[in-house]
Amino acid sequence: MFTLILFLLFIGMGYFSTRNSIHYKNKNSFGDMSKLMASPLAPSITIVAPAYNEGLTIVENIRSLMSLRYVNYEVMVVNDGSKDDTLQKMIDAYDLIKIEQEIDPNWQSKTIRGIYKSPHKAFSKLTVIDKDNGGKSDALNTGMALSTNQYVGCIDVDCLLLPDALLHVVKSFFQRSEKRVIAVGGVIRVANSCIIQGGQLEEIKLPSNWLARFQLLEYTRSFILGRMAWGRIDSLLIISGAFGFFDREIALAVGGYDTNTVGEDMEIVFKMRRYMHERKLPYTIEYIPDPLCWTEVPEDPKILINQRDRWARGNLETLFKHKDMFFNPKFGRLGMLSYPYWFFYEWLAPILEFFGFFTIILFYWLGILNWDFFLAITATVYIFSVMFSFYAILWDVYSYNEYNKTKDILILMLCALIEPFVYHPFMVWAAIRGNYKKLFKIKSGWGTQVRKGFAKAT
Repeated sequence: MFTLILFLLFIGMGYFSTRNSIHYKNKNSFGDMSKLMASPLAPSITIVAPAYNEGLTIVENIRSLMSLRYVNYEVMVVNDGSKDDTLQKMIDAYDLIKIEQEIDPNWQSKTIRGIYKSPHKAFSKLTVIDKDNGGKSDALNTGMALSTNQYVGCIDVDCLLLPDALLHVVKSFFQRSEKRVIAVGGVIRVANSCIIQGGQLEEIKLPSNWLARFQLLEYTRSFILGRMAWGRIDSLLIISGAFGFFDREIALAVGGYDTNTVGEDMEIVFKMRRYMHERKLPYTIEYIPDPLCWTEVPEDPKILINQRDRWARGNLETLFKHKDMFFNPKFGRLGMLSYPYWFFYEWLAPILEFFGFFTIILFYWLGILNWDFFLAITATVYIFSVMFSFYAILWDVYSYNEYNKTKDILILMLCALIEPFVYHPFMVWAAIRGNYKKLFKIKSGWGTQVRKGFAKAT
């Protein structure tokens, strides 16, 4: 029954994501927002980018953020107590000087050591905040509190945004007249092996590393099919921390990001949705399928497992904190559909898989394993998972055609064929480890992400 329901849910995801993608493309196929967005009267946005020990790439990352095609925005880089030369690199590159700015004494965050601006007009959009280390959530909250703009975008400083990214974001905030759009999320694309020059994406290439290729396939399924489907029925419960934009008033009203969780991107969406539900205010969360944000994914198995370990802990923390939503009709589709899905198929499923493996070994040892049934159900699950991955790959090719070489598509299909045996078991193990740490209160933080950096054109 568990597997049958999962099959039906995935078929539903495929259907709703396809409908939503077609609807989005039709809705955005006409109308030119570029002239409106070039106006100084356009909605104001602050992009908050936490930075910790990013000295190697910080200057180029900021250059990319300041080259977006939008007028009324600022880039706020929060140096979260870096131990390297991140701050000095920014000061030297942009001729920054410390300024005086009033800070709300009631806002809870680590000590702010200084706020920097450049006297040069070319860098007027840039603000750098230097503070004691408090983690990503604390850094984002600091930027959110010091911003005065209507919307705030929370991104990873090493993410590459395409030049027209803010045009799509602002359009999403204003395309609903009957409901208030409180947040906008989007697809995260894998930038490993892509050619980057001067902070601009010059050439899209399939990752050369196999671990990155598996993650590309995983991201394609998750973002193009999964989150697109949840967005279609207005039940999206997570916006990626690498690319999330929020109505600043609502985000501040719920206290910003939770600094006591490692799953802050999921937690803030839960809080904002609850805030609007409990006040019976009409609202929605929009989702952008356009490839606007590109990031580097881990190519080292240890770093990847640590990342997924942290995701599992954050998932469990958020689900436990909001357990009163479980099958609670008060929260509508969120309580009756979204939360149960996350509970059973995002949290519980890896645990069942893990213990199911040992159950099969035990049944075999006891001589009570029904081989016919075991092989039939295993083949059914395998074929279904591969076909779902094939559909994600082909729909992505049809929709955006980022990887248009036959060789690249065949490589992704090969990844889909071997993923259940090569990649998926490691993700199950990472989830088990994360849940074990959380349930037995083993202290573990964010971990580190060692990046190789983007390839550059010659």
